[in-house]
Amino acid sequence: MSNEIKADKTLDLKGLPCPMPVVKISKGIKEVEVGQVVEAVTTDPGSLTDFPAWARTNGHEIIDTVQGDKEITFYIKRIV
Repeated sequence: MSNEIKADKTLDLKGLPCPMPVVKISKGIKEVEVGQVVEAVTTDPGSLTDFPAWARTNGHEIIDTVQGDKEITFYIKRIV
């Protein structure tokens, strides 16, 4: 599905330890309009639980998660 998703903003969060990926996505999501999509690329395995929890708490939607060998890519739609 990720090949069909057009990201309006991409955040390179690779190499950042917890909690920095969540801190950066919290700031980055505010830089796009409601309905737009942020692509966040991280290497922090904790993001697999942190990002969905953050999205639920803040009212955003993770529309896809792609796990590679060393990277995890989230596509997050700004809802509010």
